[in-house]
Amino acid sequence: MRPTGTSRTTLLSASLIALALLMPGSALLVSSGALAQSSGNGLTGLIDSIFSKSSPPPQAATAPDGAPPPWSGEDGASGHPLMTADAIRQAAANFQNCVAAMWPDAARRNISQPNFERFTAGLAPDLRIMDLMDSQPEFTKAIWDYLDILVNDNRLAQGREILAKYKAQFDATEKAYGVDRYIIAAIWGIESNYSTQMGDRNVVQSTATLACIGRRQAYFKDEFLSALEILNRGDLRPEQMRGSWAGAFGPTQFMPTAFKRYAVDGDGDGRRDVVDDAADLIASTANNLKKDGWQSGASWGYEVVLPKGFNFILADRAKAMPLAQWEHQGVKRANNQPFPRTTEKAYLLAPAGAEGPGFLMLQNFRVIMKYNPAEAYALAIGHFADRLRGGPPFVQPWPRQERVLSRAERLELQQLLAQRGFYKGTPDGQFGGQTREALRGFQASIGTPADGFATSEVLERLRGR
Repeated sequence: MRPTGTSRTTLLSASLIALALLMPGSALLVSSGALAQSSGNGLTGLIDSIFSKSSPPPQAATAPDGAPPPWSGEDGASGHPLMTADAIRQAAANFQNCVAAMWPDAARRNISQPNFERFTAGLAPDLRIMDLMDSQPEFTKAIWDYLDILVNDNRLAQGREILAKYKAQFDATEKAYGVDRYIIAAIWGIESNYSTQMGDRNVVQSTATLACIGRRQAYFKDEFLSALEILNRGDLRPEQMRGSWAGAFGPTQFMPTAFKRYAVDGDGDGRRDVVDDAADLIASTANNLKKDGWQSGASWGYEVVLPKGFNFILADRAKAMPLAQWEHQGVKRANNQPFPRTTEKAYLLAPAGAEGPGFLMLQNFRVIMKYNPAEAYALAIGHFADRLRGGPPFVQPWPRQERVLSRAERLELQQLLAQRGFYKGTPDGQFGGQTREALRGFQASIGTPADGFATSEVLERLRGR
């Protein structure tokens, strides 16, 4: 359950999955490094291994003895003053004092002193997290590769087994919260591969490390204290609180603060166990979506076919229109079926530009994005849910012939756009809404579809070749 800037607060720029690099406007490419920050070994661990984290942190994935590698001892790539090697070492040397200094705040949260001492006894900083926090991916994965990996036959089969095994729990949750069981099952499958990849780091240690060291200490202090509150209340045992390096835990990856906000006791046993109790897990995930605005009985969106000569300036989250108006623009569903409710408002997403499929996104898509602020993630969840429901694959092909730009090429593209007066930001090799708008401006100036999709051909045109 990824932190967001809205319902879950921002985790390291929503963090490795909030996708500092896969921010809501930039679903053009999926950055494996971006996906690694916010969760742990669930979606992010899965993505780390599958995408091989294209530009891994300075150390190898594991040490020679199979243990996690140590901190590289190098400055963080972000350039933040608290991420220099010297700053990290100084903060690490003061770690015990930093943790002890949080006792008054813990007491104000009604955490008992014996429990505070018990849960923090022997804590040492996990400095490897500093490399993970600031990793910079050299390459990205195209959105079609991301979808291929996350929505596959094996995971669909597992999802159907989960739906059958916990039918009673899903029935009760749908009745109580009005949230589609297939969406919940999709989140469970994509976040942790159905509880098989939830992360193995000590959540208290990880959040304590980040509360005392690095560039997001204030944010992680709240996560650390919230983790202690969970243990103090007895909802979870310490051994259950293992997850990502950023503190997300359980099959649907709750951050500690998100647990406090959304976790519920689904079976009435007095505990909110979102790790090992299916009733609590399913109900808590549904409660999260409901509180974020889930509309019962509605879809997340539709795959659509765009007419020839379509104006891609309309492909913008800020340009939501009723489905009837999209029909007036010549936009049709890919399966030739009518839109069920033409008064619903939707925005157009064209994640692979003019050569790929388009999607009209409804309110429930925005809700999924509150769970994780990345359009590629939300598209994967929505599509996976539809497939679990028995729906078909996407109708239209992706432009798989397109080569993904390296980080150096992305940086060059931004620099060339800036030289021509289209890009006003600071080139950093990370594509977001500002880069897309600049790219659209350039594309319009040369008479090509202004879809904002970065390709090697566009880069060559910018180079003047």
